[in-house]
Amino acid sequence: MIDLLALVPPAELVAFLAAGIVLNLTPGADVMFATASGLAGGPKAGAVAGLGVGLGGLFHVSLAAIGVSALLAAHPAALTGLKWAGAGYLLFLAFKSWNAGASAPGKGVAHPARALWRGFVTNALNPKVALFVLAFLPQFTDPVRGPVWQQILVLGAVFTATGMVITSGYGLVAGLAGQALGRRMGALNKIAAVLFGGLAARMVWE
Repeated sequence: MIDLLALVPPAELVAFLAAGIVLNLTPGADVMFATASGLAGGPKAGAVAGLGVGLGGLFHVSLAAIGVSALLAAHPAALTGLKWAGAGYLLFLAFKSWNAGASAPGKGVAHPARALWRGFVTNALNPKVALFVLAFLPQFTDPVRGPVWQQILVLGAVFTATGMVITSGYGLVAGLAGQALGRRMGALNKIAAVLFGGLAARMVWE
């Protein structure tokens, strides 16, 4: 893997890393999810949610490497089904968070173990991520360097690793903020529910 990465021209590798970091820093669905998880479950839940989102990203990278994502992209009905499944799951999380009450951080709907799984499922059911991986990673591959599927795996792993760190950071900060406002956890759970619901609406709209 490292050998394949070493074959990428330095300038191209720097461009790839810079683009990845900028994209990950830009607040999107992954950041919103980690933030909502941090508000509802505390800093640990927020950070772990970021890890779950990253695992979901690796899932899409793997699908792209073996060609499954390309098959999905060629069948709009499959993408639509995936989109509605993801939106439905987010609405379920919104409902759970809205009715969570004023539980202490780390004991509500975004408990760390649950946050990891929910982060993975939310990202895995997001067709926009699958399409993004198909559009972004191949730009930095070259058949001369070896099998393209291996390059997609390596570049995808690097992109996902930086994304995990950044997204987990957002979730951690949100969790710390929520912890500082512990007496207002009821309101914070409502905010988290609105974020989850907003993500569902965004997924359907896009």
